[in-house]
Amino acid sequence: MSWLEPRPLPVAASAAYDAFFADLDAKLEDASTDRNLLCRDLLAQFLHGRSYADLKSTAPMLALNLDPRNVTLEAEYYAATDVEKFARVKPLLWLWYSFDLSPAAHSVEFGVRFRRALAPHIFKRVGRNFKAFPGVQFSVGYNLEIGDDVVIHRNVLVDDIGGVTLHDGVSLSDFVNVYSHTHSPLASADVTLKHTTIGAGVRVTYHATVLAGVTLSDDSMLGALGLATKDIAPHTIAVGIPAVPEREKLRPEMPVTVDSRVHARPADRKGNPDYPQPWEGQAMTRAVREPVKRG
Repeated sequence: MSWLEPRPLPVAASAAYDAFFADLDAKLEDASTDRNLLCRDLLAQFLHGRSYADLKSTAPMLALNLDPRNVTLEAEYYAATDVEKFARVKPLLWLWYSFDLSPAAHSVEFGVRFRRALAPHIFKRVGRNFKAFPGVQFSVGYNLEIGDDVVIHRNVLVDDIGGVTLHDGVSLSDFVNVYSHTHSPLASADVTLKHTTIGAGVRVTYHATVLAGVTLSDDSMLGALGLATKDIAPHTIAVGIPAVPEREKLRPEMPVTVDSRVHARPADRKGNPDYPQPWEGQAMTRAVREPVKRG
């Protein structure tokens, strides 16, 4: 039997949700829609059950912070953030994050569907049947590419400032972190942007972390609490800190699209114009102990 079984809603609720999402989709597709107003009005309803105008008259500070024009997000302080692209997605990111504080966000049926409606208007690309659960956050959103049947579970961070690609069937488990930028140990403001790729069918399991520029090949797996500092080959299960290959899945012959052994990753980019040159890496630091050897 399937692990996931259908759980239909009452007919009246289902019809009400269909009408809500038809209206939301139409507004998001309409170029004349002011996304800031859409965001604040929806949040007033989801979080407080009142109109924005009512909140503004009775609780002005609360109302001000529902409007994305009156708040700042971390990415707005990054030198590498594209101001024009971020301005377009910021209202929907604020809506995504703040919606997660509402009861509706914790209904799987409604919450997943709500985030799925926002996704095409935030991400660089998103495929069919995308699922995201409460607590998922991104750095800029517009540098994230998502394939078909991707699932992002609770409290995941996808730092896409340097570019992240999640291929078909990727699963990011609870509390996973995926990064696409690094800081020089000599100067934290010296940032390098590195594209991170997670191949088709990859499972990144509970509390694991994928560092910037790493490629997880198709059908590979990163074990719970694992720290991927290097690429992982196809069908390989890697575990530990840092993660190392532990087992190989015995699979019948199957096509592989993302293979870290031959994958051409986009060139690294510098994220701060004050530090335009590549960091010289190990030559600018000195080991103070022997590295720990495994196996």
